[in-house]
Amino acid sequence: MPQFNTWENEYKSSKLLVIKKAEPQNDTLRFFRYLKKYEKFKLEGLRVLDLGSGTGRNANYLAKLGNVVVGMEISHTAIDIAKKRAKEIGVEKNVTYQNRNIGSAYPFEDQYFDLILDVTSSNSLNNVERDVYIQEVYRTLKKGGYLFVRALCLDGDKNAKNLLKICPGPEYDTYVILELGLIERVFGEQDFRELYGRHFKIKKLLKKSGYAKMQGQNYKRNYWLAYMQKVD
Repeated sequence: MPQFNTWENEYKSSKLLVIKKAEPQNDTLRFFRYLKKYEKFKLEGLRVLDLGSGTGRNANYLAKLGNVVVGMEISHTAIDIAKKRAKEIGVEKNVTYQNRNIGSAYPFEDQYFDLILDVTSSNSLNNVERDVYIQEVYRTLKKGGYLFVRALCLDGDKNAKNLLKICPGPEYDTYVILELGLIERVFGEQDFRELYGRHFKIKKLLKKSGYAKMQGQNYKRNYWLAYMQKVD
């Protein structure tokens, strides 16, 4: 699996990620509130796919609401933590975790899921994997289903532009985080809209600033928050 060792080491040592928190990020919770308030989309009785599910923050939360959830995650360590937390809150029967690269074919039939989440996960895919990811998300999402993507934003992000300059990656708009050996893709708005707009209706696209911690130091970063729907 590409970059497997990077993520396995990260979940063991946690240089970049916050693994102690068990609840979803505020960005994801706001998306859930949007679905309920503006789309009248109830978060119960659904089939949900959480891509790059990490330690189960989103998957376990949604399972507790009464949904059947699948989490795909490349790190064995992260899956072990997610399963342990699922058992602690009594939702282990509603959520399953698969050790899988989200840039490979998914073992589900067409239009299987009502909701798919990608919370800052696909940014570490390469171009070939990203093409597979987009096709598989489209294939397995039901017509009328929703997709939430939180992605790294290039626009107005000084740190991202600096990384592209001093640590360029092998593909367009990628850089290497040398401390982790991690390659990430950042998106300008036009590139993001072109990638996702070919397959999904972008109902809302927000740019948000946040902070990423590396070696004890906080770096300001920009993110895209995309609320999307499969309409055909």
